[in-house]
Amino acid sequence: MIELEDAAYGYGTEPLLSEIGLRLAPGSFHFLTGPSGAGKTTFLRLCYADLLPTGGSVRLFEQEAKAMSRDDIAKARQRIGVVHQDCQFLDHLPVAENIALPLTVSGRKTGQEAANLEELIGWVGLRARADALPPELSGGERQRAALARAVIMDPDVILADEPTGNVDWEMSLRLLTLLVELNKMGKTVLIATHDLALIRAAKAQVSARVLRIGGGRIHLAGADL
Repeated sequence: MIELEDAAYGYGTEPLLSEIGLRLAPGSFHFLTGPSGAGKTTFLRLCYADLLPTGGSVRLFEQEAKAMSRDDIAKARQRIGVVHQDCQFLDHLPVAENIALPLTVSGRKTGQEAANLEELIGWVGLRARADALPPELSGGERQRAALARAVIMDPDVILADEPTGNVDWEMSLRLLTLLVELNKMGKTVLIATHDLALIRAAKAQVSARVLRIGGGRIHLAGADL
């Protein structure tokens, strides 16, 4: 699905990431951990072609990212849901319309899709807040809305960048449960997080591969997590 082979990326003359080799297989669950500034967000941006590698290869659904046209990348991104660390919403639109934006932009907001949207809003526990404006939401509600928007197009892959960074432990576990449920539906999930307690909690729910980023490279983490 997404495959990196000796991938590298650098800002300026110094490489931030180098010799990255990783395959996100269908239905797999990954955690990516490491200190702030180590390159977790940059790695995720490579995975959905928001950045192109300065060395090596990144393939999205068997297409070489560097050779993909803008239309190819747009189509690939419909298969990748991204939960950003600082999720942005249109503050003048209610939550339901913000979640539905990918459908609206793609022209897929049909009657059936509207029914699916209502079901999705209920699944993330926001039915009572569907008509609220984004500034009225709590941190946990914003993150659940961000997750709903990321999966509204029924993607094959979900990439989440510190999805629990701004919420309390109870909400962190709730978000984790939603992501685990998506994985059990067959979705590939990768969560970038510095929260080792979250990773430990996940081990009771899902078989996850834990990766650690450091020194510009990604390694399989040890059993001490």
